[in-house]
Amino acid sequence: MAKEGTKTITVNRKARHDYFIEDTYEAGISLAGTEVKSLRLGTVNLKDSYCSVKNGELFLIGAHISPYEKGNIFNKDPMRTRKLLMHRREIAKLAMLVQRDGYALIPLSLYFKNSRVKAEIGLAKGKKLYDKRETAARNDAAREMARAVKDRGR
Repeated sequence: MAKEGTKTITVNRKARHDYFIEDTYEAGISLAGTEVKSLRLGTVNLKDSYCSVKNGELFLIGAHISPYEKGNIFNKDPMRTRKLLMHRREIAKLAMLVQRDGYALIPLSLYFKNSRVKAEIGLAKGKKLYDKRETAARNDAAREMARAVKDRGR
């Protein structure tokens, strides 16, 4: 995602640990002015958040955007449900996949793209405990091989 004009705000590291990410989508997000200012400071947490489709609209639930300290009465509830902006056909396709195949919609990251806040949404399937162990073992083996190659060059 190192494209021209993008700046990463936050990444949901837990999502890639707990889920297999099948596909990713980009969605706009509807925010208040003080929430955008708070995002510029990087005060957001996507850890236990998810996306849900209701009445043909996509919503981000459980994301915590801290109140802007100079926002006074204009601050919104930090845990409020926020609307995600995507094309109607894409939302219908995602809703069908989530209902039929047991997938979940998980926010992977938030970033600025040419001064607009975008959310990267992942179509995810949950990992079992043995899958998590296998992934950790594979990562450890790759790390050990890289270390051995590095030591060999000395």
